[in-house]
Amino acid sequence: MARDFPVSDDGDSRDNSAENAADGSNSSLLDRRSYLKLAGTATVAATATGAASAAGEEYEVIEADNSNYFLDDGEVFENKIIDFSNGNWFTIIANATNWTIRNVGFRGVHDHDHNAIVARDDSGGTSTIENVYLGDGCVRPSTYSSHGQCGIFVHRDHSGHLDIRNVYTEDWPNNGIYASAAAYDTPGTVTIENCFGKNNYVASLRVSDGGKVIDSVAYNDGNGRYTGRPFWGWGDQEVIGCDLDGGPYAGGDAIFGRSGSNTSVEDTRHTGYNMSGSGGYTEGANVSTSGTPDHSVPDGVPTSPEAAAGGSSNTDVPPQDESSDDTEEPSLANTIVFDGNGTADTTSYEFVVSEAVEASTDEGATIDAAASVDGDRASGTVADYLDAFRFDGQLERLTVDGDATVRVNGVEIDPDDIDDVLQDVVLVDGSPEDVTRYEFTVSGEAERSGYDGASIDDEDVIEDGTVHGVVADWKDAFRYSGEIEEMTLDGPGTVSVNGEQVDPSDFGVDLPHELEVRGPGVPVGFEITVDGTIEFDGDDRPEDEATTISGSTVQSTVTSDTLRFRFSGALTDITMTGGKATVTVDGEEVDLDEYGDPELLRHALVIDGTDASGPSTYSFRVDGKVIKSEYRDASIDDGDVLEDTTVRGGVGGWLDAYWFEGDVEDFTLLGDAAVDIQYNARKQ
Repeated sequence: MARDFPVSDDGDSRDNSAENAADGSNSSLLDRRSYLKLAGTATVAATATGAASAAGEEYEVIEADNSNYFLDDGEVFENKIIDFSNGNWFTIIANATNWTIRNVGFRGVHDHDHNAIVARDDSGGTSTIENVYLGDGCVRPSTYSSHGQCGIFVHRDHSGHLDIRNVYTEDWPNNGIYASAAAYDTPGTVTIENCFGKNNYVASLRVSDGGKVIDSVAYNDGNGRYTGRPFWGWGDQEVIGCDLDGGPYAGGDAIFGRSGSNTSVEDTRHTGYNMSGSGGYTEGANVSTSGTPDHSVPDGVPTSPEAAAGGSSNTDVPPQDESSDDTEEPSLANTIVFDGNGTADTTSYEFVVSEAVEASTDEGATIDAAASVDGDRASGTVADYLDAFRFDGQLERLTVDGDATVRVNGVEIDPDDIDDVLQDVVLVDGSPEDVTRYEFTVSGEAERSGYDGASIDDEDVIEDGTVHGVVADWKDAFRYSGEIEEMTLDGPGTVSVNGEQVDPSDFGVDLPHELEVRGPGVPVGFEITVDGTIEFDGDDRPEDEATTISGSTVQSTVTSDTLRFRFSGALTDITMTGGKATVTVDGEEVDLDEYGDPELLRHALVIDGTDASGPSTYSFRVDGKVIKSEYRDASIDDGDVLEDTTVRGGVGGWLDAYWFEGDVEDFTLLGDAAVDIQYNARKQ
């Protein structure tokens, strides 16, 4: 599908530095991506709960049931719809050779820390993924490993060749097609051909050594849940006959290369390139960086789950038989429809119900992947079309900005008759570079929001108008009433209010918290660390030079006196020598037992044998410190061996847990215990 377009005469191309984001994985068995689901899990048979006919092919509907389906050598998995609409996950795992995944559509928005497809050819054969729809995307869950929400992930142990063609991906938070992990250990190659990616983060199309991306389209338009690299190369790879548009991502660049990689480009229209470090870019014939790349879906790529499962493409989408006896009844009783038909401008909406809400196709609506649905709330936009939802309970809050008509159970309503969703919004946008801690206080109410694709994170705390939490490579949003009284932001993230980026220092004081250290009557040395900024409180600086502040850490000694400080963020460490002083934060005494070095290890690893069929043994090694933990009510077992950074133990009807720093370098599990890694489990 090489695309014809005029070639630029000015030779314009951009070569800017880019972040060198490392993959961070060191083990073929377990790393921060939690790929233990490739082993030790029972195979679950797919169950057909419905059938339909499209393009002459019958297909099964598999209701997601929180299970993995494993392909065997030579198996063909085809003509299936995987339905995520019930809120569960289902992962297809191809851990074999010469297999095929064909004509598969994933329906409904995914919101779990599981990839849709995990693939590798493990014996040097050739396997295929073709005619797959992953366009409904994924909303990143509030608790996740940060790397478990790919449309297609090619495992690092891939050793054969994999052809991926005619695949549609959109709105996935950790790559649409992630095929670069094989660069670590194995000679496996991947060719991506005639595929489409839109608004995927971290990248839409990602390959490594020997990889090719041919006749494909990837772009960002700023209207989806995410933005990311249209193409990212992790080795020596080729881009041929493609249209790639960075849009609002990273200054508009479309082709990215890791340091040490080399990307060869020909017959391609793109919006610029960005190579990290020693990354190289080679331009062949018929390459243009001027004008707008073609955003249209390539012929042969399915644009709906039904089209994929029935074996048809965007050029031939047959109508569905609505009279089929197998049509599933809606699970929720009430409907709300936002009808923008005939309106000139876009209408935005947001609503909250007392129980649950899900997107629906009532009144002929399509499931809008750009709409945000989370628990008891939903938000989105409509133009000259309509969005529909089903819900249980009462419609508690509703705000509509625009001329669209709103109908509840078929009856038109006036949105002004329903209490408004809180009108103002704070959006905290994180960065993959590091964790960003935020805190703000409003004079009215505040509540979590899915605004602009933000996650609804139950770990964020809202108390008496004060909100605090952390973000990394995701967004948190909150709607509020009243005025913002205080705001602090510690880290590389940014914050906006009602769509306009703001400087947190414009709100209240920079250091909102007061810290006091009172001596017990004998000399006590202390060292206190915060994850923000700490300074002396006004003129409370002692006359001696025993007190020092270095970055976010203060060191001093108290006897019968009291030292006062102001700080932002949160306490992370308190160490005392010679006794115990009294420490208060904002007037409340701190429990010193909750602090100290053992409590500061951020990551948690849990081996859970409570639901296992029998005992399991394990061993692992980290590249930092590791200690035993009672995290998630785990037992502390003296029989488990911990030597430096290596751990060996066993579980049987209970769970073991460990705090650690760094990365897991090696992991072995014998048995079917569940394993869970939570990076930054303390949200520090």
